[in-house]
Amino acid sequence: MSSTQGQQLSHRLVAIASLIAGYAFLFLSIMISVEVITRKFFGFSFQGVDEVGGYALAIGCAFSFGYALLLRGHTRVDILLVNLHPAVRALLNVVAALSMAAFAVFMAWQGWVALDETLEFDSRASTPLQTPLWIPQTLWVAGMVVFALIALLIGWRGLIDLLRARFSRVNALLDPRTTDDELDEALENAQELLQTQQGGKSHHG
Repeated sequence: MSSTQGQQLSHRLVAIASLIAGYAFLFLSIMISVEVITRKFFGFSFQGVDEVGGYALAIGCAFSFGYALLLRGHTRVDILLVNLHPAVRALLNVVAALSMAAFAVFMAWQGWVALDETLEFDSRASTPLQTPLWIPQTLWVAGMVVFALIALLIGWRGLIDLLRARFSRVNALLDPRTTDDELDEALENAQELLQTQQGGKSHHG
């Protein structure tokens, strides 16, 4: 797989993961809002909202890991890293990326082991809903598999560029986000929003 193909695949996976995570969190917020309103004004509570909300949170988090990874959104300590020589920084970045990929693969594998046991014993939640645990576990494992694939693709791209001594490309891909990066992104988003609003006004005009 070429670097371009890997980049395209990782962006497709991230787009899918971010949509699933977004809808999971939206579903969770709607459930909580409805539960609060019914308790406040009608003295009625839906059974199992906490349970289903926990599933939605876990699934949304699993699918958001890959999105955060591609955007370099995971927390990293970079006090020393930013002051190192580009070649040393690239090496450490690749080690970090491959370590993350190994962790993601391990989590996906352990998730599959747990899911396999759930399917074997037809396990259900010990709650009033008696939820078949294979349903939330399957979605959680799917999120971890997407995370593992993205981590592997990013680690592979970084390793190939490192072996070819493309240190600047490695660091551009794997360096932790800086304040300047976040500021540039915020300015780009603001410009896109302004252009969209101006386009809407011109269309209505």
